[in-house]
Amino acid sequence: MGKPRMIILIRHAQSEGNKNRDIHQAVPDHRVKLTSDGWKQAEEAGLKLRSLLRPDDTLHFYTSPYRRTRETTEGILNSLTSDDPSPSPFPRQTIKVYEEPRLREQDFGNFQPCSAEMERMWQERADYGHFFYRIPNGESAADAYDRVSGFNESLWRSFGEDDFASVCVLVTHGLMTRVFLMKWYHFSVEYFEDLRNVNHCEFVVMKKNQDNGKYILQNQLRTWSELRKERMAAAAPPSPIPVRKRWGGCPDGCKHGLVNHTKQPRRQNTADLCAEDSASSAKKRNPSATLIYTPPQDTDEDDPRGRVGPPQYGLGLEAEDTPDPTPSHDSAEDYVDNRVISPNRVAILQTGRDGGGSRSGAASRNGSPEENESVTKLPASKSSMARALNWDFGGESGMGTGAMADALGDQSDADTVDGEESKDSCRLEAADKRPKGSVS
Repeated sequence: MGKPRMIILIRHAQSEGNKNRDIHQAVPDHRVKLTSDGWKQAEEAGLKLRSLLRPDDTLHFYTSPYRRTRETTEGILNSLTSDDPSPSPFPRQTIKVYEEPRLREQDFGNFQPCSAEMERMWQERADYGHFFYRIPNGESAADAYDRVSGFNESLWRSFGEDDFASVCVLVTHGLMTRVFLMKWYHFSVEYFEDLRNVNHCEFVVMKKNQDNGKYILQNQLRTWSELRKERMAAAAPPSPIPVRKRWGGCPDGCKHGLVNHTKQPRRQNTADLCAEDSASSAKKRNPSATLIYTPPQDTDEDDPRGRVGPPQYGLGLEAEDTPDPTPSHDSAEDYVDNRVISPNRVAILQTGRDGGGSRSGAASRNGSPEENESVTKLPASKSSMARALNWDFGGESGMGTGAMADALGDQSDADTVDGEESKDSCRLEAADKRPKGSVS
């Protein structure tokens, strides 16, 4: 007959070792049998083979001596030669079956160690390379290649026999199928590494070209590189619209929330501190006054210039309707006693170098010596301004009784100033410095 018209390679059906790898720790690899699903796969493979054959075809089977491959061959023959649902044109006695040890599985070395060690071995093999990595006490794919090379030569010689079948079926293992194709079609080692394993009972068909006698591979072999491309295409499908570069925000993803920044307290200016001190002191002096809180406005919350500082407080005193928005009061005495905060001028508790306090060192609010001499004497007791500033005009001050300081903090040129006169000058000074435009 000569060369067969078709060579078919079939991987064995599902075995117990495929379902549970730990079984190799107790059962030799060549004794592992098929599962119930494996038997069904084998019988379905027989029906598929029957559909590929012509009624006048003859068959030769070459099978690995392992139990799982022999059981797969048996399952294929059962359905192939069965008369159900119709009489089979392939009687069992016309089919020749040969056990070929050179088609056995790659030797993984007697009983296998624990799962953790086997997993480490598989990872090491993947890093080293499947073709050249030799299993401890076993063999490498290169060793299996040598076995298959001898088998291919024997098979090719048998093609010259007159009674050789028209269809040759090889029932073997996954790695041996790839090694067989590598030898037959002269695959490179790199291409062999890229090849994925064939599925259980998958058919790899080689048909003879009638013109040149060469065998053409009918299958599209699956590779790892194509699988990676498919996964990348599925994960990120190409967009027909070019993506514009994002300049604002965080183009590479915002990670600011992952950093724990310590919140620094906001710095207050001197005017805010003085305003808070004045409001607090006024509340202590006049408990009946109501503190009015101005809540922050969030209209410009995205603009740093619109962010407000600390809460602003004012005294809840009713202001008269005057052209000047400055609150007006009945008398200078009320003005001094209540120490109302003017929008244009901040009242402070202690001013100047002589008073100390929050603005120690600033210019004193007292007038010059010439201004003090021109003050009209008014009979008055200890002024409310003096009480507010807690000055002790008769105590143990180092300046002496009734001593006043000029604008630079030095003693006045006047030799002596009457105590009552200094008290009245404070009252008059406060009245003279009232906000302009208020109603008395």
